[in-house]
Amino acid sequence: MSENKSNESQLLRGAVRPTLIVGAVAIALFSTFRGLSGFYGALLAQFIVAIYFVVHILVSRLTRNLDPISTMAMALFSYFAKLFFLGLFLWALAKYTDRDVIDRLSFGVAACALTLAWLGGEVASYLKLKTHLPLPLQANRGS
Repeated sequence: MSENKSNESQLLRGAVRPTLIVGAVAIALFSTFRGLSGFYGALLAQFIVAIYFVVHILVSRLTRNLDPISTMAMALFSYFAKLFFLGLFLWALAKYTDRDVIDRLSFGVAACALTLAWLGGEVASYLKLKTHLPLPLQANRGS
């Protein structure tokens, strides 16, 4: 059980580092080129991307001891819930904020770059893990 926790912690650390670096670069760039609204857009993107993927890690931690069907059900539920709330957030952002306050281009580009950084860091961390997956036994198919 502690091995699973350390694996999840290693995945989280491996994903957070590149995301923070890309986030800092995005905030600096968009602050420079788009002003205060670019700063707010990139900062908001970092916040949303971090929440989105941390929820993913938490769901995997909650379902680690469940059977595969329950795990898949929770994964699908969390995916559609995150998609719904992301859509709701984007709708609220478009309806209730002014473009002069939060730059949409900064938000979108930063969110895409941060997502790629998170996923790249998570994949790189996963490849470093020494996980052993049990392989199913195959029946002798001779004759």
